[in-house]
Amino acid sequence: MTMPQRRTRPMHRGRRFDLRATAMFFGLLATALIVTGFAVRALAGVAQRRPVWAVVLLCVVAAALLAHGRRRRRLSAARIARRAGEALEQATTEALDALDSPAPALAPAPAPPTNRVPDYDVLSPEEFEEAIAALCARDGCAQVRVVGGAGDLGADVVALSPEGRRLVIQCKRYGDDNKVGSQDLQRFGGTCFAVHEADVALVVTTSDFTAPAEEYAERCGIVCVARDALLAWSDGRAPAPWAAGTVAQDL
Repeated sequence: MTMPQRRTRPMHRGRRFDLRATAMFFGLLATALIVTGFAVRALAGVAQRRPVWAVVLLCVVAAALLAHGRRRRRLSAARIARRAGEALEQATTEALDALDSPAPALAPAPAPPTNRVPDYDVLSPEEFEEAIAALCARDGCAQVRVVGGAGDLGADVVALSPEGRRLVIQCKRYGDDNKVGSQDLQRFGGTCFAVHEADVALVVTTSDFTAPAEEYAERCGIVCVARDALLAWSDGRAPAPWAAGTVAQDL
């Protein structure tokens, strides 16, 4: 008598690890993440430049989510479309209203100070002449010209005062230890009236004048503007030096 053989169920073999498929999966996942990141970055840039369109996009997304939720509740397709259309219409209206609204006015920039005194010590001789010419123009002089240079015969700036007098100015950009001497005044005094036909002759310096120079200037009618008088003229504490017609005293 033969005994029936019991069939044994074959054992399931474990699924083999597929390196190629795994690598492809992670590659696709990385690509999807990169594309998603670029998309989010682009949308963020658009939202920053066009906040109105960001509002529109958010409204559209909200309408889509609402439609999806309503669909899960077995609402009709017509009702979902109507709700989405209403949300989109409202978002479009708000966006158009935002575009039509005037942009807020920018606050005016603060005006620069009008009495700012330049640092004459850092100016070159040519820049110092330009600064003196600017002071003359500020105080109402006309036909202001910088004529200093080779062969100027002592005249650096010429102008017409508000009263119509011809001004001839010599500029001396000296240091504190280098005063304007009498020889400088004598050379200028020999040309300012006879050659340049000045009604008022001035010598302006960033330093000071020696006593003999001031005596010569007083005899010849030359107005001396020393450092302190120049600063007072620049910041408006003293009138223009040609207004007095005499030697400007240090303040």
